[in-house]
Amino acid sequence: MRRVETAPLLPARDYAYYHQVLDGVRLPAAFVDLDALTANLQQLGKRAGRLPVRLVTKSIRSVEMMRMIMSAAPFVQGLLCYSAAEAAWLASLGFDDIVVAYPTVDARSLVKVACQLRRGRSITLMVDNRAQVQAINEVAVTQGVVMPLAIDLDMSSVFPGLYFGVHRSPTNDEASALALAAAIAASQGVELQGLMGYEGQIAGLMDAVPGQAIKNVIIRFLKRRSIAQVNKRREQVVHALRRAGHTLRFVNGGGTGSFESTRLDPSVTELAAGSGLYAPTLFDHYQAFELTPAAGFALPVTRTQAPGVMVCSGGGYIASGPAGKDRLPQPWLPGGWRLIDNEAAGEVQTPLRGNLDDALNIGDPMLFRHAKAGELCERFDELLVISNGRVMERVPTYRGEGKNFF
Repeated sequence: MRRVETAPLLPARDYAYYHQVLDGVRLPAAFVDLDALTANLQQLGKRAGRLPVRLVTKSIRSVEMMRMIMSAAPFVQGLLCYSAAEAAWLASLGFDDIVVAYPTVDARSLVKVACQLRRGRSITLMVDNRAQVQAINEVAVTQGVVMPLAIDLDMSSVFPGLYFGVHRSPTNDEASALALAAAIAASQGVELQGLMGYEGQIAGLMDAVPGQAIKNVIIRFLKRRSIAQVNKRREQVVHALRRAGHTLRFVNGGGTGSFESTRLDPSVTELAAGSGLYAPTLFDHYQAFELTPAAGFALPVTRTQAPGVMVCSGGGYIASGPAGKDRLPQPWLPGGWRLIDNEAAGEVQTPLRGNLDDALNIGDPMLFRHAKAGELCERFDELLVISNGRVMERVPTYRGEGKNFF
């Protein structure tokens, strides 16, 4: 039987605990439980083993939270950003060793990156075809810099009648990777420094969901087949690039949900994670590990519309991805409350159904968890950092600093 990694035990985090902490706080409010986050961080470090972990910024979206995390964990080294403009901004704030996980050809963003490169910062951009290389090279030559690049290797699996993975890169084998690397080498303003192979179907897909026994078995079977296939692909591509004379400073792989399998690939030099710190609901049910909820939001109860029904202000914070109930925020504390199907989480109000005996009073906070990690920060200007039963500080989110990169 596979051993399940669990975060270190914390004192009880029940409704009474958070109710006391949030007393007098203006609602709605988003918060991070620093004690729970620290436990998740320790668990990530244990699961990573010898490999460093690059911090995924889209899952955090708060500069001060990133600084807290990186100062608390020496194994967290470098950032994995989602936007070139974001990377340039973070570099201007003193962050370094930044990789941008998604390609861009936006000239204004590339100019910002060039400015930070001239100041000595390390920012590596992602590419998966020659058109991106050409666009980046043109800006780099004009700006008088050499821009580091990494190749995004497709890590999906194609089984009979099933595409198992995410639609990302057209670079999916040795030949296509070597051709792209050759195009980079032939360009004056860019140089190849790394490779990323993100196995999203392993890292981001729950495989131990209660009430879905058959589906869980199928998903775990598909994951096992896919792991063997894509780990081999990544390792072979890395060896092919090095045999061809290309130097790779890093080979990035994995996510919160795939540390155990990504570490099996000896070509991988670093892992990546972010969601495993806030622990949103889409990471609740994995066979290999168990996280501690560390982030949430509190809505005020504003109506008691009928027996067993209470209404909260706000709450329509829907996660991206395929539309479905798993993308909805979920009532958390106190337990026993659920969304009402024909209204769900609304733009200005969210009704809940539960036991009349457990109803809260008007003005009380109802706690929710978001389906994904950093997306919650797009709805709030600040995060309340909670530790040892009180709000220790308030830190701005990207939104609170006036930043919106997509």
